[in-house]
Amino acid sequence: MIKLRKLELDDLEEYKFWKLPHHKYHSFNGPYFEKDSEKDIEEQIQQLRAELLQGKTVFEHKRIISNAQNEIIGEVSWYWRSKETHWLEIGIAIFNEKFWNKGIGQTALTQWIDKIFDEKKEIIRLGISTWSGNFGMIKLAEKLGMKKEACYRKARIIDGKYYDSISYGILKSEWQ
Repeated sequence: MIKLRKLELDDLEEYKFWKLPHHKYHSFNGPYFEKDSEKDIEEQIQQLRAELLQGKTVFEHKRIISNAQNEIIGEVSWYWRSKETHWLEIGIAIFNEKFWNKGIGQTALTQWIDKIFDEKKEIIRLGISTWSGNFGMIKLAEKLGMKKEACYRKARIIDGKYYDSISYGILKSEWQ
């Protein structure tokens, strides 16, 4: 059983462990972006702890992916691509390699897309952007029925090699 849930106080140490830069998922999840240092991550965890202890809502734009044992498997997220045109980008990261290639990403993103379209009535489209070397994300976007909408050639550099940036999208009317 895969569920999306909010981050809880008891999750913080495990979450911090998975956010550390040495994990393999970072080599697929935006490897062209600078990674947070261990110090930065520790500061983020302390901020999250303070907010959770104060009863504040954290991760308004994210959810933890967990299983029946309440293990943290990964996270899903959204951010505004264009607030003016009601367009969100979504993302997913499966932290632990033992959970890769088991359909968890498809289950989690299906739940996330359902939730976003259900709760944010104004949203008419969702997008996913990745790079041409992330075959898992490309395959997942296509399994979800997303359409390839853009290919920005040689827009990402990973380990000194150029890759394309690829964007997929789905309209609310297509999802329903």
